[in-house]
Amino acid sequence: MAIFRVLFTRYLSVASRGRFYSSMSELRGLVLGAYASENEKINKLTPFAQKYNEQLTSGKLLEQINVGGPLKVGQTRILWNSSAQYPVVAVAGLGDATSWDVLDGLDGVKENVRIAAGAGVKALAAEKVAQIELEDFNKQAEAAAEGATLASYRFQEYKKPEARKTVPRVSLAQDCPGTEDFRRGETLARAQNWSRLLMETPANLMTPTIFAEEAKKKLTPLGVEVVAHDQEWARSLGMESFLSVAKGSDEPPVFLEMTYKGAAQDQKPLCLVGKGITFDAGGISIKGSSKMDEMRADMGGGSVVVGTLAALAELKAKVNVKAFVPLCENLPSGRANKPGDVVRAMNGKSICIDNTDAEGRLILADALCYAERFGPRYIVDLATLTGAIRVALGLCVTGAFSTSDELFNHLSSAGSKTGDRVWRMPIFKHYNTNMTDFSGYDLNNLGKGSGAGSCTAAAFLREFVPKNVPWMHLDIAGVMNGCDDQPYLVEKGMTGRPLRTLVEFIYREAGL
Repeated sequence: MAIFRVLFTRYLSVASRGRFYSSMSELRGLVLGAYASENEKINKLTPFAQKYNEQLTSGKLLEQINVGGPLKVGQTRILWNSSAQYPVVAVAGLGDATSWDVLDGLDGVKENVRIAAGAGVKALAAEKVAQIELEDFNKQAEAAAEGATLASYRFQEYKKPEARKTVPRVSLAQDCPGTEDFRRGETLARAQNWSRLLMETPANLMTPTIFAEEAKKKLTPLGVEVVAHDQEWARSLGMESFLSVAKGSDEPPVFLEMTYKGAAQDQKPLCLVGKGITFDAGGISIKGSSKMDEMRADMGGGSVVVGTLAALAELKAKVNVKAFVPLCENLPSGRANKPGDVVRAMNGKSICIDNTDAEGRLILADALCYAERFGPRYIVDLATLTGAIRVALGLCVTGAFSTSDELFNHLSSAGSKTGDRVWRMPIFKHYNTNMTDFSGYDLNNLGKGSGAGSCTAAAFLREFVPKNVPWMHLDIAGVMNGCDDQPYLVEKGMTGRPLRTLVEFIYREAGL
């Protein structure tokens, strides 16, 4: 790679760059795309890149990138001073969409664009380019904006200003088609980046109260009604299951209720429910210390829900949404739940708590019961619920449990478009029996037998879903962090997944 860099910068030395640009923040960069299959030995530029090549570089751009051979997907080459308009250009490989097998469950064209756009932005950001423009990658402006905006995100709020890396501004190149599509992609990716920020923030700086305040600060100006209910309100409704988890912490619980009205008043709302454990130590059934710090993101479901609302409101989606995020910490103390304790949920069902670290299902139970009051068309809940889903599916796909084939089919097709795949998991009656076949109480939060931890957790939640209401549970623990299937995300950071899939699903289900 170093030899190519020498070739491409031969007419602009490092010293001359300094003379031309007194501050690197003045640099304006451009990301272009090039196709190449594994069998080809040359690159083929996208229509916009070809126009740039002919009009501004007299063919030199293509000539220079071909020196290094065909670009693989996500591989970049940087050219300095190829035109006066753009001092630095990154050409990113789009590869060949056929490299994705049909069994991958992805729209290969769109995913390759996200990968290429993200790679181009990262390459220019490494050169401290502060203003980056992108082409539309052959009528794929939305995917380009998603890959670029997600790749430009950095969590560095608590570093000294002088130690922070350049966070570039990304935009669509001048005279490039697809402005509206690019704006939509930006909106979706910014919402996901906000969810990532919430998840990444340390637990002492993202308590239930602070989370509610941040949601209100973000959503209220967008026209979303946000109400933060206190524990007395929850107690008055009989939310003993939710409140029992909060007992071990000094931080007061908050039940966050949000309302977005984008459609006619008589249209039934859809309901979103997100798990909001702002830190999970496991309670009395305490977790091991290794990677416990990651449990600051155990409110990932709640973060995706509020981020989804932000995206829907900005896009002015013509749907009505009721969203609920029960927020609390799960810590050990003299007041905390003890293994064997029995509590009652809002619908009157009694629950024996055999494992206090299976707390997500306890707080979601009351939220699902509360959703019934609003006569929803359907309910979708999201939660970083089980480590078992990581064992089953790894770190590249969300596990989906659904009582409705139609809902899941919409979700699956949405995931194919957005690159955030889902996989349907079973909710057999067998699993429900494991959770309910006890003589002294209605349910056990751990259940009988062993294995199938994500399936039994879903079965537990199903006991609190209103009858005759289509329901889908998304276990997102596997895509919380550490994912390596989307190079445009920072591998070690929190992801905010599957926010874009959820928005796309809502649009598809509503026929928008």
